[in-house]
Amino acid sequence: MPNPMRPYLLLSLVFFFNLYHSMAVSDPTHQALLQCFTQSIPTDTASSIIVSKSSPSYTSVLRAYIRNARFNTSSTPKPLIIITPLDESHVSAAVICSQKLGFQLKIRSGGHDYEGLSYVFDKPFFVLDMFNLRSITVNMADETAWVGAGATLGELYYNIWKNSKVHGFPAGVCPTVGVGGHLSGAGYGTLIRKYGLSVDHVVDAKLVDVNGKILDRKAMGEDLFWAIRGGGAASFGVVLSYKIKLVPVPETVTVFRIERLLTENATDITFKWQTIAPTTDENLFMRMLLQPVTRNKKKTARITVIALYLGDSDSLVSLLQKDFPELSIGKSNCNETTWIDSVLWWANFDLGTPPTALLDRDLNDAGFLKRKSDYVQTPIPKSGLESLWQKMIELGKVGMVFNAYGGRMDQIKPDETPFPHRAGNLYKIQYSVNWDQPGNEADKNFTTQAKLLHEFMTPFVSKNPRSAYLNYRDIDVGSTKKWSYEEGKVYGESYFNGNYERLVDVKTAVDPNNFFRNEQSIPPRSSKI
Repeated sequence: MPNPMRPYLLLSLVFFFNLYHSMAVSDPTHQALLQCFTQSIPTDTASSIIVSKSSPSYTSVLRAYIRNARFNTSSTPKPLIIITPLDESHVSAAVICSQKLGFQLKIRSGGHDYEGLSYVFDKPFFVLDMFNLRSITVNMADETAWVGAGATLGELYYNIWKNSKVHGFPAGVCPTVGVGGHLSGAGYGTLIRKYGLSVDHVVDAKLVDVNGKILDRKAMGEDLFWAIRGGGAASFGVVLSYKIKLVPVPETVTVFRIERLLTENATDITFKWQTIAPTTDENLFMRMLLQPVTRNKKKTARITVIALYLGDSDSLVSLLQKDFPELSIGKSNCNETTWIDSVLWWANFDLGTPPTALLDRDLNDAGFLKRKSDYVQTPIPKSGLESLWQKMIELGKVGMVFNAYGGRMDQIKPDETPFPHRAGNLYKIQYSVNWDQPGNEADKNFTTQAKLLHEFMTPFVSKNPRSAYLNYRDIDVGSTKKWSYEEGKVYGESYFNGNYERLVDVKTAVDPNNFFRNEQSIPPRSSKI
């Protein structure tokens, strides 16, 4: 039976198509970009990957990879256009055409940049969103994989697992983080003490330079290849993919999580953790969380030790009973499992969750958050810990994450990659605060709490410079308006210590006019901005 509504539906579709087309035509920037793209790309393809503000999909495409709700407000500056390449040549066109039209190009992979620098700017700009370039090719013959910059860590772990049950990769615990940003800022996870950083296992890369050329390691040269492995690749070009070397993992690994309140020996455990966690067997990684909590209507603090051991529980218990008896760990605290199951467990999935859960990109998932970082080189004394508990309880919301170093990290020279924080660092601190309430008042309240705790920790952390971790992006470390060498030095030496100078040299050589830039990018020696 004919549908009497069909003519009206068709008319409506035609109307909306014509409306969108007329809006697009009336947008001169969109038209100019499309015209530039079609000099090297078929028109229908170019039309499908250029998403302007008049496009019905604009809001959903922009919001999909915003991971911090602080940068998803009505007042947040939005890109004029989002470019969503399907092919490497589309990235080249985006770089060339953005320069021709005089627009800044922001590069986004997973959107986990804590300060939103990959999708926010205070002048008219485009976003190059890499989420379609997510191919992963695992080659077990030489134990390597090519990974697209738009792939997530979860997709990488899943694809490794599909090919081998005894291989892994040393990268982060959050499965929705984009590979492009994670590796360009160094990348680390539970395998850090055994195998070092993610970038310590990058053996090749493909990058689009400022001229739109696609370069591999040989073509780009060792200086640029060095810079994009931890120096923030968005200062130098657009990484298309990384070639990584996989690492062996045992068939059986062990995980545990133990919580202790202040009344349960938390101070002694924390004090001892500082010297044991960085010096114990390199097969053991122990992270410690410090959090203010309320118990029986009384404010206190709690520590949580979360661990991965590359071996069985008997060996782990024996090791910790000898090295760390204060923790009072027994076999009942431990879970023996596989490496891929430990990845899921660290990502807060229940043991036994199918690995396919790692493929969920969890789009549009954004809470309000602020992060900061520090490095600790001498243990905090017990008196310092006691005062720290009081400060955390007083502030009420900010938590801290202690990530143990040592092991392989002590064996790699600080200038091997741009990431310099190797031997001499006991652990890294991440300051962490999350909240649900929108608005300026809540934002100011919680970000101020993070700043106050960071300020309180000044006597206990690294100095001259006070170091920070690039992937825990923190605009408070410093930012630039003119992209001068001196402005860049403020945050550049915090993130990169003595490696800042070489990064500036690379930047000056490959992008002297500073097209690739953000508020914390590496400047050329003489900025023309």
